[in-house]
Formats: sequence, C-alpha cells, structure tokens
Amino acid sequence: MSDPKDNLPAGYVPPKVWAPKHAYGGAFGAMNQPTSGARFEKDLPVGQHPLQLYSQGTPNGQKVTIMLEELLAAGHAGAEYDAWLVNIFEGEQFGSGFTQINPNSKIPALMDRSTDPAMPVFESGSILVYLAEKFGAFLPTEPRARTRTFNWLMWQMGTAPFVGGGLGHFYRYAPLRIEYAIDRYAMEVKRQLHVLDTHLASNEYLAGDQYTIADMAVWPWQPGSLYGVYDAHQFLAAQDYRHLMRWYEQIAARPAVARGRVVNRLSDTPGQFLRERHDASDFLQLPAFAQR
Repeated sequence: MSDPKDNLPAGYVPPKVWAPKHAYGGAFGAMNQPTSGARFEKDLPVGQHPLQLYSQGTPNGQKVTIMLEELLAAGHAGAEYDAWLVNIFEGEQFGSGFTQINPNSKIPALMDRSTDPAMPVFESGSILVYLAEKFGAFLPTEPRARTRTFNWLMWQMGTAPFVGGGLGHFYRYAPLRIEYAIDRYAMEVKRQLHVLDTHLASNEYLAGDQYTIADMAVWPWQPGSLYGVYDAHQFLAAQDYRHLMRWYEQIAARPAVARGRVVNRLSDTPGQFLRERHDASDFLQLPAFAQR
C-alpha cells in the first residue's frame, strides 16, 4: 500500500528525535520552551478579598471573571475578588509565585483564601466547577441537567485547542502564513460552529433552559474569540450561524457578562478595559459603565 505522504510535495522531514533549533518569532516564539517550571522569582500580590485571581482577559480568563461577576450579581457576597493581571505576552506566568499555584504556567489561576490552608485552583474549567460547587450556583443538581452542563463544559475544553492553538495561532499569531494549517483549522472551527448552531436551534442555553457554567465557558470562545482576539469572524462567516448568534447576543446583554469580559484586559485605547479589578466601583472608571 502506498503512503499518502508520497503524493505530497517535498517538505519538512522530521528527525528521529525532535529538538528545538529555530527561533521562528511571532507573539510567543521567544518564550516557548520545552520545559516547565519557574524561570524567575516573583511573589504574587495579595488583596483584601477571599478570592485572589491571577489572570489575563483572554477567552479562558474571561470565563472566570464572568462567573465571579455573575455570582456577585446573584447575591453571593463571598465571591468578592481581586483580579491581578498576569501579562502572558511578557512571560509573567513563569514567575515562581504563579507556578506554585499552576505548575503548567497557564492563566487563569485562583487562590481561595477563605479556606485554611488556602486552596489553589487552576485550569479554567476546574475553577468554574469549584466556584459553582462552593456557592451552589450555575451548576444544576438534577442529574440530567447536571450531566448536560458537564457535557458542554467538557466539549468546550476539548474544542478550544482547535480554536486557539490551531486557528488562532496560524491565522493571527504565526510569523508565517501556512495555507494548509489555516484551512485545516478553519474547517474544524466551522464544524464546531455548526454543532453549536444546530444545538441552539432547539435549546435556549447549552444545557437546555438553564444558564450555566457551560454557557460561561463557551461564550468567550465561540464565537467570542472570533470577534475578539483573533478577528476571524468575517473569515469564518460567523454571522451566518443565526441560532448561535441569538444565544451569543442574549448572553452578551447580561450585565455581569459585560463586566466580566473587560477585566484583566489590555488595550491601546483608554477606557475600554480594566487592567485589574479590586472593587465593584472599579468599573466606574470605564465610560460604558459610568453612564449606567
């Protein structure tokens, strides 16, 4: 049987044992390394609230700040939090204090200081579940609804690498454009958008008729990241998925979502985002909230 690779044009031939040898550049090229662990000593700041979040307002970071703002809006005073910026573009996630919470050096990371000893929580999906169970909110207890919520939460965590590390990287951040890579990931992301659109044609929210942590997890990614960090919504014709867009706009209209999505974000335009959040009054710095 012939090898399908025989019909491909000559290109890169992998060595028997891989080793890094190129500095390709790009947004993250200089900081990527094949090893883990702290690269420098740096303690993390600690604020006055029980929950200390160390993050950046990427799609994964937005999941948690949306959840925290939703908890506060629902009356859970114990969900007050300090949100400290960890600038991943400058490699701050490799500091010793951060890697003590998350040895994987990825945002977001949470420290719950209401427990003794304090509880470190990392991975955005784990943080959502931890907070939902801690406060008894946004995660149904009825077995069928609970399972539906976990189905879509796990779906998001499984699909995110295709959207971010795949399409997002090769379409937006890679130092060179590779048609095969962009087409490969665009195909998969379009399929994911169709999965969501088909499901939401007969469901108000992802788990049915209840707004849950599954919606908070998916919303910043699909189609949130396509309209935001990757600016790929036109490329993928995201607006054509009308049931998905109905759901997306419905969630975007929630005041807690409007607050959570602007936390720990950077911008060249003043007044759009909050670099850090330590009190509810911090949102009044932004014209969009001061006018409400």
